[in-house]
Amino acid sequence: MGCDGGTIPKRDELVRTKKKPEQKDKAADLVAKWKHCALSQERLVEPIMACELGKLYNRESALEFLLDRSKFECAQSFDHLRVLKDLKKLELTVNRGYEGWLAEKGDSYIDMQKSGYICPVVGLEMNGKYKFCFSWKCGCVVSERALKEVKTDVCHKCGKPFAPEDIVLMNAAEEDYDEMKTKMEARRLKTKMEKKAKKAEKHKVETTSQAAEGEASSSKRVRIVEPAKVESGSSKLTNGLKNPRTKVTNGKVEEKAAKAKSIQEDPTASKAFKSLFTSSDRARNQPKAHWVTFNPMYY
Repeated sequence: MGCDGGTIPKRDELVRTKKKPEQKDKAADLVAKWKHCALSQERLVEPIMACELGKLYNRESALEFLLDRSKFECAQSFDHLRVLKDLKKLELTVNRGYEGWLAEKGDSYIDMQKSGYICPVVGLEMNGKYKFCFSWKCGCVVSERALKEVKTDVCHKCGKPFAPEDIVLMNAAEEDYDEMKTKMEARRLKTKMEKKAKKAEKHKVETTSQAAEGEASSSKRVRIVEPAKVESGSSKLTNGLKNPRTKVTNGKVEEKAAKAKSIQEDPTASKAFKSLFTSSDRARNQPKAHWVTFNPMYY
């Protein structure tokens, strides 16, 4: 057969066969999804954020992405991230038995399936082998098994109520991805309609309050004025009277007294008021100041 040493060749050594498609390592894929940021591929550090499709992010990486998308090559895959409200901070339960990232040694076994977080209800590790989910209202993370075993309408961790459409699967598989996307669109549409309803109600309250204030102010301004007879050819400034010094009181026309030429001749002014002016008798008889001492009391 042309092989030295009596070796027996195999079929794949003699016949050219089609190569099997390259498959990714499942353990490495789970580690990349559950222990690394989906944007920067760095190790996840608290606070850990999650989007409505269940992907995990570091807070700093998410903020950097929202500020400048051009720095990331995979920006098209994260078009659903528009503002910071599209991310939710996760409330995780720490695994006390987790020793953290240790230095790799050549003769030691490294268990990549250990996780730093567990389910607070059933104690399963959040390593990708089991499905985990969180409530979009509170952000508390539990396993899907806990939701199925203990059926309730409130969160197992914080007690906040939630609806079935508020549950988001973390790192959802391809068959669950379409369902998560449908829930996301329905949730965003619901919040949009609620905002519109609040704005309409607020605008309605403002308009009613303004109308009530306008009615109150108009009622205060109403005055009852008795009609006065206006002769033809009279001006508006004279109030329909021939003499501008006349006025109407209780339907009778009274003439004002002609203004006196001097204050001292005014019969309506008092003596004290008249004494304030130099034209009074008291001011004339008052002694003047001496030209040397400037003392009005010196004679």
